[in-house]
Amino acid sequence: MSKMKVKKSILKRVKITSRGKILRRHQLGAGHLKRKKSKSALERQTKTSIYFKGESRKLRKVIGL
Repeated sequence: MSKMKVKKSILKRVKITSRGKILRRHQLGAGHLKRKKSKSALERQTKTSIYFKGESRKLRKVIGL
């Protein structure tokens, strides 16, 4: 049986910390229609956040960790 292929598209979108947590960026389109969004909403989009446990378990299988 061959090895499972790693999904490169997901690897480009996430960052794996040294402790194994998976970080992601927000996807709310911070570069599109900025005038309508408040300053705090735009600042929230620049920060990275951690995936929840259930999501990170699924991602680990897809990434191959």
